[in-house]
Amino acid sequence: MLKTAAILFGIFFIVAGIGGFFPALTPDGKLFGLFMVDTIHNLVHLASGIAAMLCAFAGAGAARKYFQIFGLVYGLVAALGFYYQDNPLLGMMAHNRTDIWLHVAISLASLFLGFVAKDNATA
Repeated sequence: MLKTAAILFGIFFIVAGIGGFFPALTPDGKLFGLFMVDTIHNLVHLASGIAAMLCAFAGAGAARKYFQIFGLVYGLVAALGFYYQDNPLLGMMAHNRTDIWLHVAISLASLFLGFVAKDNATA
């Protein structure tokens, strides 16, 4: 289950990262008209997706560790987002309120997968 979830996360983030570079998908700099993106944001999505895929293919233990770390990091990103509001995150990455709430959801899902979910392969 953890490997499959990591693959799905990887695909999601890689598609989001690539999609952010297509003007037709980013009217007014917002992916699908909702999520503020820029080059740095897109590269973060690509890196997150590639890391998820690498961990998924390394095994369930690596996938669990990915979700643990990823959940904490995206929780921090969400908290920073609330602090910065609609201003660039850390002064360099575009984001908006919709991104913040997505980061909260991603963090919670990742923390659940990393710390609570049982893996079918080891159960």
